[in-house]
Formats: sequence, structure tokens, C-alpha cells
Amino acid sequence: MSDPTVVTGADERALLARIPTALYLDGAWRSASSGRTFTVTDPATGLPLAEVADATPADGEAALAAAHRAQREWGSTAPRERAEILRRAFETVRARTEDFALAMTLEMGKPLAESRGEVAYGAEFLRWFSEQAPRIAGRYSTAPDGGSRLLVLKRPAGPCLLITPWNFPLAMATRKIAPAIAAGCTMVLKPAALTPLTALLLTQVLEEAGLPPGVLNVIPTTSAGRVTGPLIRDPRLRKLSFTGSTEVGRRLIADSADQVLRVSMELGGNAPFLVFEDADIPAAVSGAILAKMRNGGEACVAANRFLVHESIAEEFTAGFLQRMRAFTPLRGTDPRSTVGPLVDEGTREKVSSLVEGAVAEGATVALGGRSIAGPGYFYQPTVLTDVPPGARILDEEIFGPVAPITTFSTESEALALANGTPFGLVAFAYTTDLRRALRLGEELETGMLGINTGVVSNPAAPFGGVKQSGLGREGGLEGIEEYLETRYVGIADPFPAPEDR
Repeated sequence: MSDPTVVTGADERALLARIPTALYLDGAWRSASSGRTFTVTDPATGLPLAEVADATPADGEAALAAAHRAQREWGSTAPRERAEILRRAFETVRARTEDFALAMTLEMGKPLAESRGEVAYGAEFLRWFSEQAPRIAGRYSTAPDGGSRLLVLKRPAGPCLLITPWNFPLAMATRKIAPAIAAGCTMVLKPAALTPLTALLLTQVLEEAGLPPGVLNVIPTTSAGRVTGPLIRDPRLRKLSFTGSTEVGRRLIADSADQVLRVSMELGGNAPFLVFEDADIPAAVSGAILAKMRNGGEACVAANRFLVHESIAEEFTAGFLQRMRAFTPLRGTDPRSTVGPLVDEGTREKVSSLVEGAVAEGATVALGGRSIAGPGYFYQPTVLTDVPPGARILDEEIFGPVAPITTFSTESEALALANGTPFGLVAFAYTTDLRRALRLGEELETGMLGINTGVVSNPAAPFGGVKQSGLGREGGLEGIEEYLETRYVGIADPFPAPEDR
């Protein structure tokens, strides 16, 4: 685009014409074996964007067969070669920021400014893991009794099935693909049917970066269970990584038990945002806006419950309302847009149901509270106050631009409220008391904690949860370990006794 601040219909059509819409199997773009396609729509207008090949179980089997054939040679590739492929892909993604940003905005709705932020974040996984590939290491040591030597090797886990969600279509793909490439694993990627275009554009970039045939195979489909189920039961598959709802994650874990697959699960969240009486209120308001409204609230790390000390609740709420009123819900390609649509009508209906239920349980609508008429799946930025403990909206993941506020009186009460959920992905807390911050780090039941910040995601840090929010970690030094097996080799003492020499 000549001027990235102005996106025209011609720009959109030109980009869509450049994005592949076929399956990617064994290094070739192919139609689905059935010949069928499915429609990708723009959630801001409800209009079609593209027709994408709809993979069948036979296509899924072909993808796994290709990954299995390529595994041995790819696993033996020099770490530096794998690193250079990732580095080239990183450079290309950054160079094509506007293409990736527009693709995401068109298929999932977020404003272009946010999409550009995701490009920077998602590309960073390619760079981070390009730097980790040459650093894979084991160890060599002497056994405690001196009678042998212990050699510990790190080897690729093997062919992986990667299942990504629709809300961050680039970052969720690079967060899985990059460490798999770095570790020497081959892959089958099933992107979300709502947002396959970004994944297909990334696949094109990786192909251009020199990724060999069979290493990455991509199978968009509207029949996820029928296509991936047989792969999970196939002994050639060695690893499953899934990001999505806890409900689906439970089923996948159960399905993987027969093969005793290694699994990584990044599942649902119910993030508490705690504001203590000693907090910097303006900073807490700014952090709350980031934690709630990033991606329009459609994020597993979005603040889901605002727990505010009763002494500063009025001041915090007033500042938060002022900032929430400033959001402008428009199609993401409009430069005035600061929040996009929800991804589909089902998501909007769930958000509406949660808000209506909260009001019925005694909450007050301080702002918003309704769907927006017209094309697309827009919902008003919403603030609920006086939300009673036990309200359904405090127990379920909202996945929309709705902020329920409740109060607490003591730190112990705040901890009990924050921990009173089966989920534990992330929490946020604002306080100027260092000792309290350290206590929260130890007492909050969460995989991640942001202290005086509304954003915790970072490719250099381990991302993941506890309890029913998941298993394993993505990113950081820990991320590549999810794709490596540990192999121990015992070696007879190379220094026999003198009389035996």
C-alpha cells in the first residue's frame, strides 16, 4: 500500500489476491481432496473475503504422512540452518507488516493499529527462536560413583500437530511454529476456520524463507474433529499443541491419552485485575484499559474481573469510565476505529447473555450494555458496577469489551476472590507496596502475573497457566523444551583401573 494510513477497497482486493487459499501439503499448494471450500467473512461487514480449501480426513492423513517422511532429515539439519530460516522469515514478516496487519484486520476485525502491534509481537517469536536453535544443549558428567559417564542429549520430539485459535492468528501460529522449527520438529498446522488467511500468508513466507517440503503442512478445515481426531490417534504423531477453550482442551487431552502424546495446552482464563488502596490510580486506569480492551477483549489474557479496594473504587471507576467512553467501534480499516467487531454472531450473543445475566443478578450498567445495530458484530464498550460475588459474568470468560467491577476490603479478601476460580492463566495487580507485590507473586494461583502493568505477553518470557488454564509453556527459554525429548546415554568408565590398562 502506498499510504498505510488509508486502506482502499483496491488495497484489500490486491492483498486477498496474493494470499494462497489452498492446503499446503509436502511443499505444494493443493486443493482439498473433496474439492470443497469454505467462506472466510469480514466480521465488520458480514461479507465474504475468500474461499479457502476445506481439508478432509484424507488431507489430514496426507499432511501427517508428509511430516513423518520429512522428520528424520529435518531433525538432522544443522541448528544454524534452522536458525537462518527463522531469521529470514522474521525479516520478511516485518517487511510485510502492512500485508499481515491488513489480513488480520479483514478476517478477525481488530483495528489496523492493533494488527500492526501483533505483527511486531508475532514476528518476534521467529527471531527469538532463531536465536535459541543453536543453543540447544545437553550435558556430560561423571556418575557419582565414578563408574560411568552420563551423557544427556536433547532430540526433536517428532511430528507435531499445532492447533491455533482465531483471536491472534499470526502470534499464535509463530509461537508454536518457531520453536518447533528451532527444535527440528516437523508439523501439521490446523488454523482456526474463522481466520485461516493470516496462517496461509505466513506459510507462504516460510516457504520463501527456505523451509523444506514436508516440514510444515497446513490444513484449514471446518471439520476440526473429523480431521484432527485420526491424527491424534496415529502413532506417527508425537506432540500436540493447542490454544483454545478449556472445554475443547479437555477433550483433546483425553483423546491424546491412548498414544500418551506430549501435550501443550494454553486454555481459558478468568484474569483478575486487582487495584489496591495504595495504587497509582491514573496508572491503574491506563493498565486496566490495556488489559481489558486489547483485541477488543477477545484475548485469553484479557482482564475478566476488576477487583478494586472499596476506598478507591469510586475514583478508579470514574477514570475508567472516562477512558472507556473514548472508544470508537468501527471497521478496523477505518483510521478512526479504536475497537473492532466481535468475531462472529455467536460470540456477540454470549457477551450479551453475560451482561443481561449480570444485570438480572443486581449489577448496574454504567456504560454501554448493548449490541450495536447495523452490519457486523459490534458490541458497545461496557462497564458494569455493583457486580455481586458469584455472578455468572465473574465466573465465565467474557471474550468481549465488557468490564465488571466489584470491590474488596482487605488483601485476604482480594486473594480469595482472585483465586476463587478453576482457572489460573494470568492476573494483574496495581500496588506501590513492594512487600505486597512479592506476596501476590507467591499467593496468587496463576501462571503469569503483571505488577503495575496491563500487558505481560513477551516472546522472551514463558507464557502459560496453572489449574484448568493449561499445561506447558510457550515462549522464553522454556518454550523450546516443549518440542525436545531428553535422551540419556550411559557410557562405561573410559578410565579403567591401572591394572586393566
